[in-house]
Amino acid sequence: MLDLNLLAVFARVVEAGSFAEAARRLSSSRSAVSKAVAKLEVALGARLLNRTTRHLSLTEIGAAVAEHGGRIVEEAIAAENLVASLASEPRGVLRVSASVAFGTLHVAPALAEFLPRHPQMKVDLTITDRWVDLAEEGYDVAINVTGQPPQHWVARKLAPIRRKLCATPEYFRQRGVPLTPTDLVGHNCLDYTRSGEQGRWRFTGPEGEISVPVNGPLHVDDDEALSQAVLGGLGLGLLPTFIIGKDLQSGKLQAVLSEYIPVERYVYAMYLPTRHLPNKVRVFIDFLVKLIGDEPYWDRSVA
Repeated sequence: MLDLNLLAVFARVVEAGSFAEAARRLSSSRSAVSKAVAKLEVALGARLLNRTTRHLSLTEIGAAVAEHGGRIVEEAIAAENLVASLASEPRGVLRVSASVAFGTLHVAPALAEFLPRHPQMKVDLTITDRWVDLAEEGYDVAINVTGQPPQHWVARKLAPIRRKLCATPEYFRQRGVPLTPTDLVGHNCLDYTRSGEQGRWRFTGPEGEISVPVNGPLHVDDDEALSQAVLGGLGLGLLPTFIIGKDLQSGKLQAVLSEYIPVERYVYAMYLPTRHLPNKVRVFIDFLVKLIGDEPYWDRSVA
Protein backbone atom coordinates (compact mmCIF):
# COMPACT_ATOMS: atom_id res chain seq x y z
CA MET A 1 0.00 0.00 0.00
CA LEU A 2 1.42 3.38 -1.01
CA ASP A 3 1.99 6.01 1.63
CA LEU A 4 -0.77 8.57 1.00
CA ASN A 5 1.38 11.29 2.54
CA LEU A 6 3.94 10.76 -0.22
CA LEU A 7 1.19 10.91 -2.84
CA ALA A 8 -0.11 14.10 -1.28
CA VAL A 9 3.33 15.73 -1.43
CA PHE A 10 3.78 14.65 -5.06
CA ALA A 11 0.34 16.04 -5.97
CA ARG A 12 1.28 19.37 -4.38
CA VAL A 13 4.59 19.47 -6.32
CA VAL A 14 2.73 18.89 -9.60
CA GLU A 15 0.20 21.55 -8.67
CA ALA A 16 2.86 24.08 -7.62
CA GLY A 17 5.28 23.37 -10.47
CA SER A 18 8.37 23.37 -8.27
CA PHE A 19 9.76 21.85 -5.10
CA ALA A 20 10.30 25.28 -3.54
CA GLU A 21 6.71 26.45 -4.07
CA ALA A 22 5.31 23.08 -2.93
CA ALA A 23 7.44 23.34 0.23
CA ARG A 24 6.08 26.82 0.91
CA ARG A 25 2.46 25.65 0.53
CA LEU A 26 3.14 22.64 2.75
CA SER A 27 5.03 24.70 5.35
CA SER A 28 7.95 22.33 4.87
CA SER A 29 11.51 22.46 3.50
CA ARG A 30 12.54 21.97 -0.12
CA SER A 31 14.76 19.05 0.82
CA ALA A 32 11.93 17.29 2.71
CA VAL A 33 9.64 17.64 -0.29
CA SER A 34 12.33 16.36 -2.67
CA LYS A 35 13.02 13.37 -0.42
CA ALA A 36 9.30 12.53 -0.24
CA VAL A 37 9.02 12.44 -4.04
CA ALA A 38 12.18 10.34 -4.25
CA LYS A 39 10.73 7.84 -1.74
CA LEU A 40 7.54 7.61 -3.82
CA GLU A 41 9.59 6.89 -6.95
CA VAL A 42 11.43 4.13 -5.11
CA ALA A 43 8.17 2.67 -3.83
CA LEU A 44 6.71 2.66 -7.36
CA GLY A 45 9.95 1.63 -9.05
CA ALA A 46 9.62 4.37 -11.66
CA ARG A 47 10.76 7.93 -12.32
CA LEU A 48 7.89 10.40 -11.97
CA LEU A 49 9.64 13.72 -12.68
CA ASN A 50 12.30 14.93 -15.06
CA ARG A 51 14.43 17.34 -13.06
CA THR A 52 16.63 20.15 -14.40
CA THR A 53 18.08 23.12 -12.58
CA ARG A 54 15.27 25.34 -13.86
CA HIS A 55 12.35 23.10 -14.68
CA LEU A 56 10.32 20.07 -13.61
CA SER A 57 8.32 17.99 -16.05
CA LEU A 58 6.21 14.87 -15.62
CA THR A 59 7.25 11.59 -17.17
CA GLU A 60 4.54 9.51 -18.82
CA ILE A 61 4.24 7.41 -15.66
CA GLY A 62 4.37 10.55 -13.53
CA ALA A 63 1.41 12.02 -15.42
CA ALA A 64 -0.63 8.86 -14.81
CA VAL A 65 0.28 8.80 -11.11
CA ALA A 66 -0.55 12.50 -10.78
CA GLU A 67 -4.00 11.94 -12.28
CA HIS A 68 -4.97 8.89 -10.25
CA GLY A 69 -2.98 9.75 -7.16
CA GLY A 70 -4.55 13.19 -6.98
CA ARG A 71 -8.01 11.65 -6.91
CA ILE A 72 -6.94 9.17 -4.22
CA VAL A 73 -5.62 11.98 -2.04
CA GLU A 74 -8.83 13.99 -2.55
CA GLU A 75 -10.95 11.01 -1.52
CA ALA A 76 -8.78 10.38 1.53
CA ILE A 77 -9.09 14.01 2.61
CA ALA A 78 -12.85 13.94 1.98
CA ALA A 79 -13.19 10.78 4.08
CA GLU A 80 -11.20 12.35 6.89
CA ASN A 81 -13.37 15.48 6.78
CA LEU A 82 -16.54 13.37 6.73
CA VAL A 83 -15.49 11.43 9.82
CA ALA A 84 -14.64 14.66 11.61
CA SER A 85 -17.99 16.13 10.62
CA LEU A 86 -19.99 13.10 11.79
CA ALA A 87 -18.10 12.86 15.04
CA SER A 88 -18.35 16.55 15.91
CA GLU A 89 -21.16 18.22 17.78
CA PRO A 90 -23.55 19.85 15.27
CA ARG A 91 -23.43 23.61 15.48
CA GLY A 92 -24.60 26.73 13.73
CA VAL A 93 -27.92 27.96 12.39
CA LEU A 94 -30.20 25.44 10.64
CA ARG A 95 -32.64 27.13 8.26
CA VAL A 96 -35.85 25.13 7.91
CA SER A 97 -38.97 25.75 5.85
CA ALA A 98 -42.08 23.78 6.80
CA SER A 99 -45.64 23.75 5.49
CA VAL A 100 -48.10 25.66 7.68
CA ALA A 101 -50.18 22.87 9.20
CA PHE A 102 -47.45 20.25 9.60
CA GLY A 103 -44.85 22.78 10.68
CA THR A 104 -47.13 24.34 13.29
CA LEU A 105 -48.48 21.09 14.75
CA HIS A 106 -45.42 18.83 14.57
CA VAL A 107 -42.14 20.54 13.62
CA ALA A 108 -42.31 23.53 15.98
CA PRO A 109 -43.31 21.46 19.06
CA ALA A 110 -40.53 18.95 18.32
CA LEU A 111 -37.90 21.70 18.62
CA ALA A 112 -38.50 21.84 22.36
CA GLU A 113 -36.98 18.36 22.54
CA PHE A 114 -34.43 18.72 19.74
CA LEU A 115 -32.65 21.97 20.62
CA PRO A 116 -31.75 21.11 24.25
CA ARG A 117 -29.97 18.03 22.88
CA HIS A 118 -27.81 20.23 20.63
CA PRO A 119 -27.01 23.43 22.56
CA GLN A 120 -24.61 24.70 19.90
CA MET A 121 -27.39 24.78 17.28
CA LYS A 122 -30.07 27.33 16.50
CA VAL A 123 -33.05 26.85 14.19
CA ASP A 124 -34.45 29.52 11.88
CA LEU A 125 -37.93 28.15 11.08
CA THR A 126 -40.13 29.55 8.32
CA ILE A 127 -43.77 28.42 8.32
CA THR A 128 -45.17 28.69 4.80
CA ASP A 129 -47.07 26.65 2.23
CA ARG A 130 -44.91 28.21 -0.47
CA TRP A 131 -42.22 25.93 -1.94
CA VAL A 132 -38.98 27.73 -1.18
CA ASP A 133 -35.91 27.64 -3.41
CA LEU A 134 -33.32 25.90 -1.24
CA ALA A 135 -30.36 27.12 -3.26
CA GLU A 136 -31.46 30.69 -3.94
CA GLU A 137 -32.94 31.37 -0.49
CA GLY A 138 -30.34 29.56 1.57
CA TYR A 139 -32.51 26.99 3.33
CA ASP A 140 -30.95 23.78 4.64
CA VAL A 141 -34.14 21.71 4.82
CA ALA A 142 -37.67 21.97 3.40
CA ILE A 143 -40.49 19.94 4.95
CA ASN A 144 -43.43 19.66 2.59
CA VAL A 145 -46.39 17.44 1.81
CA THR A 146 -46.42 16.22 -1.78
CA GLY A 147 -47.11 13.26 -4.01
CA GLN A 148 -43.86 13.71 -5.95
CA PRO A 149 -40.85 15.58 -4.53
CA PRO A 150 -38.67 17.60 -6.94
CA GLN A 151 -36.23 15.36 -8.78
CA HIS A 152 -33.30 17.72 -8.21
CA TRP A 153 -33.68 17.50 -4.41
CA VAL A 154 -32.83 14.67 -2.05
CA ALA A 155 -36.06 13.63 -0.34
CA ARG A 156 -36.38 11.55 2.82
CA LYS A 157 -39.86 10.25 3.52
CA LEU A 158 -41.08 11.12 7.02
CA ALA A 159 -44.67 9.85 7.03
CA PRO A 160 -47.69 9.02 4.88
CA ILE A 161 -50.44 11.60 4.76
CA ARG A 162 -53.62 9.68 5.52
CA ARG A 163 -56.91 11.46 5.09
CA LYS A 164 -60.10 10.49 6.89
CA LEU A 165 -63.62 11.37 5.89
CA CYS A 166 -65.05 12.46 9.19
CA ALA A 167 -67.65 14.45 11.08
CA THR A 168 -68.85 14.78 14.65
CA PRO A 169 -70.91 11.94 16.15
CA GLU A 170 -73.75 14.44 16.54
CA TYR A 171 -73.70 15.21 12.82
CA PHE A 172 -73.97 11.49 12.01
CA ARG A 173 -76.84 11.09 14.50
CA GLN A 174 -78.74 13.81 12.71
CA ARG A 175 -77.84 13.02 9.08
CA GLY A 176 -76.99 9.32 9.09
CA VAL A 177 -73.71 7.48 8.46
CA PRO A 178 -72.71 7.06 4.78
CA LEU A 179 -71.83 3.43 4.01
CA THR A 180 -70.63 3.95 0.41
CA PRO A 181 -69.28 7.03 -1.40
CA THR A 182 -72.54 7.44 -3.30
CA ASP A 183 -74.32 7.98 0.03
CA LEU A 184 -72.55 11.33 0.28
CA VAL A 185 -75.08 12.91 -2.08
CA GLY A 186 -77.25 15.07 0.13
CA HIS A 187 -74.64 15.43 2.91
CA ASN A 188 -72.91 18.67 3.83
CA CYS A 189 -69.50 17.99 2.24
CA LEU A 190 -67.05 20.73 3.16
CA ASP A 191 -64.61 21.19 0.29
CA TYR A 192 -60.83 21.63 0.60
CA THR A 193 -60.06 23.77 -2.43
CA ARG A 194 -56.38 22.83 -2.82
CA SER A 195 -57.03 19.20 -3.71
CA GLY A 196 -58.36 17.99 -7.01
CA GLU A 197 -61.53 18.91 -8.81
CA GLN A 198 -63.92 21.19 -6.98
CA GLY A 199 -67.38 19.77 -6.35
CA ARG A 200 -66.25 16.16 -6.84
CA TRP A 201 -64.56 13.72 -4.47
CA ARG A 202 -62.72 10.71 -5.81
CA PHE A 203 -62.44 7.41 -3.97
CA THR A 204 -60.82 4.07 -4.71
CA GLY A 205 -62.70 0.96 -3.67
CA PRO A 206 -63.14 -2.70 -4.63
CA GLU A 207 -64.78 -1.62 -7.89
CA GLY A 208 -62.02 0.82 -8.76
CA GLU A 209 -62.13 4.59 -8.77
CA ILE A 210 -65.41 6.27 -7.90
CA SER A 211 -66.14 9.95 -8.58
CA VAL A 212 -68.93 11.42 -6.49
CA PRO A 213 -70.51 14.87 -6.89
CA VAL A 214 -70.60 16.66 -3.53
CA ASN A 215 -72.13 19.83 -2.25
CA GLY A 216 -71.80 21.84 0.92
CA PRO A 217 -71.92 25.32 2.45
CA LEU A 218 -68.14 25.79 2.81
CA HIS A 219 -65.11 25.88 0.51
CA VAL A 220 -61.79 26.55 2.27
CA ASP A 221 -58.10 26.46 1.30
CA ASP A 222 -56.68 25.55 4.72
CA ASP A 223 -56.86 22.13 6.40
CA GLU A 224 -56.76 23.50 9.93
CA ALA A 225 -59.64 25.90 9.22
CA LEU A 226 -61.55 23.02 7.64
CA SER A 227 -60.98 20.85 10.71
CA GLN A 228 -62.45 23.55 12.95
CA ALA A 229 -65.56 23.75 10.78
CA VAL A 230 -65.95 19.97 10.91
CA LEU A 231 -65.45 19.95 14.70
CA GLY A 232 -68.14 22.62 14.90
CA GLY A 233 -70.63 20.20 13.36
CA LEU A 234 -71.03 21.96 10.02
CA GLY A 235 -70.53 18.85 7.90
CA LEU A 236 -68.15 16.19 6.59
CA GLY A 237 -64.55 16.85 5.63
CA LEU A 238 -61.60 14.92 4.19
CA LEU A 239 -58.91 15.74 6.72
CA PRO A 240 -55.31 14.60 7.28
CA THR A 241 -54.81 12.55 10.42
CA PHE A 242 -51.73 14.56 11.40
CA ILE A 243 -54.25 17.35 12.18
CA ILE A 244 -57.19 15.38 13.61
CA GLY A 245 -55.48 12.30 15.08
CA LYS A 246 -56.20 13.38 18.68
CA ASP A 247 -59.80 14.25 17.82
CA LEU A 248 -60.35 10.79 16.35
CA GLN A 249 -58.74 9.15 19.38
CA SER A 250 -60.87 11.18 21.80
CA GLY A 251 -64.11 10.55 19.90
CA LYS A 252 -64.73 14.19 19.02
CA LEU A 253 -64.68 13.11 15.39
CA GLN A 254 -65.79 9.86 13.77
CA ALA A 255 -64.25 8.52 10.55
CA VAL A 256 -66.22 6.73 7.82
CA LEU A 257 -65.41 5.10 4.47
CA SER A 258 -61.69 4.75 5.40
CA GLU A 259 -61.32 1.74 3.09
CA TYR A 260 -62.09 3.98 0.10
CA ILE A 261 -59.37 6.59 0.70
CA PRO A 262 -55.85 5.67 -0.54
CA VAL A 263 -52.57 7.22 0.60
CA GLU A 264 -51.52 9.53 -2.22
CA ARG A 265 -49.10 11.92 -0.56
CA TYR A 266 -46.31 11.93 2.00
CA VAL A 267 -44.47 14.46 4.09
CA TYR A 268 -40.81 14.68 3.10
CA ALA A 269 -37.70 16.30 4.52
CA MET A 270 -35.79 17.58 1.49
CA TYR A 271 -32.36 19.07 0.93
CA LEU A 272 -29.98 19.80 -1.93
CA PRO A 273 -27.68 17.03 -3.17
CA THR A 274 -24.29 17.25 -1.52
CA ARG A 275 -21.27 15.02 -1.33
CA HIS A 276 -21.20 15.26 2.46
CA LEU A 277 -24.42 16.13 4.27
CA PRO A 278 -23.77 18.74 7.00
CA ASN A 279 -24.01 17.24 10.47
CA LYS A 280 -26.65 19.76 11.56
CA VAL A 281 -28.94 18.64 8.72
CA ARG A 282 -28.35 14.94 9.29
CA VAL A 283 -29.07 15.00 13.03
CA PHE A 284 -32.23 17.08 12.53
CA ILE A 285 -33.72 14.77 9.91
CA ASP A 286 -32.69 11.66 11.88
CA PHE A 287 -34.42 13.15 14.92
CA LEU A 288 -37.68 13.72 13.01
CA VAL A 289 -37.62 10.20 11.54
CA LYS A 290 -37.16 8.64 14.98
CA LEU A 291 -39.74 10.93 16.60
CA ILE A 292 -42.45 10.19 14.03
CA GLY A 293 -41.71 6.47 13.88
CA ASP A 294 -42.56 3.78 11.33
CA GLU A 295 -46.23 4.25 12.22
CA PRO A 296 -46.71 8.01 12.77
CA TYR A 297 -47.51 8.77 16.39
CA TRP A 298 -50.66 10.67 15.40
CA ASP A 299 -52.04 7.56 13.67
CA ARG A 300 -51.48 5.17 16.56
CA SER A 301 -54.76 3.90 18.04
CA VAL A 302 -56.75 5.63 15.28
CA ALA A 303 -59.29 3.14 13.93
